[in-house]
Amino acid sequence: MQSLATPPENTLVKALLTDYYQITMAYAYWRSKKHNSRASFDLFFRKSPFQGEFTIFCGLEDSLRFLAHFGFSDEDIQYLKTVMGDTTDPGFFEYLRHVDASDVTVHAIPEGSVVFPKVPLIRVEGPLAVVQLIETTLLTLVNFASLVATNAARFRLAAGPKARMLEFGLRRAQGPDGGLTASKYCYIGGFDATSNVMAGKLHDIPIAGTHAHSFVSSFRGMEEIPDRSLAYADKSDTCKDFGQLVKEKLSQLQSAWIDSPAAVHLETNLDELGAFTAYAIAFPSKFLALVDTYDTLRSGVPNFIAVALALCDLGYAPHGIRLDSGDLAYQSIESRKYISWTAERFKCEKLNSALIVASNDINEDTLNSLAQHGHRIDSFGVGTHLVTCQAQPALGAVYKIVELDGNPCMKLSADVEKVTIPGKKDGYRLHGRDGAPICDVLLREGEKAPVVGEAFLCRHPFQEQKRAHVRPQKVTPLYKTYWDKGEAACELPTIHELKQRVTEQVAELRQDHKRRLNPTPYKVSVSSDLYTYIHELWLQHAPIGELS
Repeated sequence: MQSLATPPENTLVKALLTDYYQITMAYAYWRSKKHNSRASFDLFFRKSPFQGEFTIFCGLEDSLRFLAHFGFSDEDIQYLKTVMGDTTDPGFFEYLRHVDASDVTVHAIPEGSVVFPKVPLIRVEGPLAVVQLIETTLLTLVNFASLVATNAARFRLAAGPKARMLEFGLRRAQGPDGGLTASKYCYIGGFDATSNVMAGKLHDIPIAGTHAHSFVSSFRGMEEIPDRSLAYADKSDTCKDFGQLVKEKLSQLQSAWIDSPAAVHLETNLDELGAFTAYAIAFPSKFLALVDTYDTLRSGVPNFIAVALALCDLGYAPHGIRLDSGDLAYQSIESRKYISWTAERFKCEKLNSALIVASNDINEDTLNSLAQHGHRIDSFGVGTHLVTCQAQPALGAVYKIVELDGNPCMKLSADVEKVTIPGKKDGYRLHGRDGAPICDVLLREGEKAPVVGEAFLCRHPFQEQKRAHVRPQKVTPLYKTYWDKGEAACELPTIHELKQRVTEQVAELRQDHKRRLNPTPYKVSVSSDLYTYIHELWLQHAPIGELS
């Protein structure tokens, strides 16, 4: 169980991390003596991102950790006094001094779940002013976390289940916290490792990385390596000049290469060969070479193979190559040909285990194109398009009041998409015979839940003609109570358990809901009782027009 005793890892996640209008509303509530009214708010989004039909809900643990440590410091209150002015009643600041989340209750869908538009992700209940003050912070903690986890899940779907997915986005992220947040939630969303060392330490995420072009460019031949000795893998002996062994392997390779798939005479860049040799001496068990600094197929790959053959002689298994430019599909196919041919020609089976990693500004379209046209890439390093969510920069989750002192609250709009569903609600996921979810249904709190094998009338919240009887083969309650008046009320999973939940829930979805182009809309419905409740309130609150 994850403890909430530890404060948020970002020290800026405090009560003042909010919009000023939350403070001004809290003051107006306090002046009107409404601040202790019992309110219920729903946090939800209106449309799934990336033109898709599903979203991964993340950020719940961060939200709960924020609530566990919610409060205004003396310095916070002193600052608010200076910005709110002399007309503000001093009693309000004394009120803020004692504000916390000890009278707040949070019901939520489990983090890492696949979720859909209009279905509340979190329901917050408590004193009106308090649950208003936490709105902005909850939204900032949920919006980006859910967006980037969804993006990662889509990248994983596009790459397939077997590819090793590496997140390389820190240098392109929106600041250090954006980078840390992205690394955490990309891992939860389906990636295998990150280049972000701090994220690895804080969140127990595997880290990965090799060298950059600057490492290759910085070498001027083998002579720049003062100590070229390398111990055998089993420590039985030491090769006194590993660089000389590499040169011998390259010479042998040059002689044999005329009969290889390349059918060319090799004249590789020897500065690059020196760089690869130096890196292999430093990391003989994890030798992975970036091969496109000078020429991928005429220099980088042959130089890698020469070093790899030398490592194999000493009992090591070379890790692989990274492609970072050009036609990744073609280069991966040709590289695999060269590696496989050499492994057979030189009887070096360990060489066959070498991986081909691809990077170079990869996006979801790239992965889908590679899958369509064929490639031999084993692993993808993804950065900019993943962590910045370039395909869609924001999820757009909102936080709306749905009940106050037992009375329903409803926002009306000329845009039906922005009409809220009033009142406290329970939610259930209904599954079909194949185990896949059919629809999510919202009910009024306390209403009888759907029953396995019994027909249940599901209605579109706003369109009268859209309705259907669903006979579920499995009924899954959507909500658990996670925070109850100052105390954690439910166990929180580890980051690895969250990652597993995402994997399982995405796999459970029907393929037509997951496809990239024109996915089938997933149905979110309400019970017949809630439908009637919504429309009666709508008529009560909507102004009556007049014709003359």
